[in-house]
Amino acid sequence: MNFRQLYDEHFPFVWRSLRRLGIREADLPDALQDVFLVVHRRLPTFEGRSKVSTWIFGICFRVAGDRRKAARVAARRDGGDELLLDAPDERADVAAEAERRQGLAQLEALLDELPLDQRAVFTLFELEGMTGEDIAQTLELPLGTVYSRLRLAREAFRRGAARSQARDRFHVPAPPSPKVPAGPLTSPAGGKR
Repeated sequence: MNFRQLYDEHFPFVWRSLRRLGIREADLPDALQDVFLVVHRRLPTFEGRSKVSTWIFGICFRVAGDRRKAARVAARRDGGDELLLDAPDERADVAAEAERRQGLAQLEALLDELPLDQRAVFTLFELEGMTGEDIAQTLELPLGTVYSRLRLAREAFRRGAARSQARDRFHVPAPPSPKVPAGPLTSPAGGKR
């Protein structure tokens, strides 16, 4: 397989993997480039002892870990890291898109609470549909460690989801704005006299 074929075939997988490993939308182009530079450099030495996607995910995992460390260092240096909002997506069904984005933001917030090692196992198993054996091979972990991290990640994810639902359920809406009483220059309907 040549690099161009590999890039075309695995680009969506790499994009999803990096997002699910905590890379922000604004940082994706650079992270994608980092991954594919490593893939290009190491492709001649790839021996085929694992699936290509398994090998590539290992590279994604290391790139995401390096970027998360760099982000923490930068946040400490700069005194905080502000959330960058994505540019609005101008689609016809704005409400559905807003709901989708809200769901993705909640998923990302829940995943952000997980340590990277648990997050990697969780996303590969639950979101990418990989088997425990494939994950063990990808991350070079014993199978028992994979299932232990998966269990811990699921528990943390459930706790986070329960907290999020409780916040949503008990959210008290803001009080309505006070009505302005009719004064000498306005009629009871609020218009000018």
